Amino acid sequence: MLKIRLARAWKKNSPFFRLVLTEDSAAAKHGYKEILGFFNPMTKEFKINDLDKIKKYISNGAQFSERVVKLMKMNDISL
Repeated sequence: MLKIRLARAWKKNSPFFRLVLTEDSAAAKHGYKEILGFFNPMTKEFKINDLDKIKKYISNGAQFSERVVKLMKMNDISL
């Protein structure tokens, strides 16, 4: 099953997360299929690159992680 979740990027003491599409059983850090956006917790910036792609993946059976759902609600993004 495909899942849309966060994958940590960048270096130590400088958190940054990519919003990625990955297989549920694969490691999010290395096994992702596509980058869909990002989240910077230092500035609270959350951006989705292409909302239409996410809608397509959701209609094909992909699911969001709990944290991504919370971030989307905080930023008033609905599908």
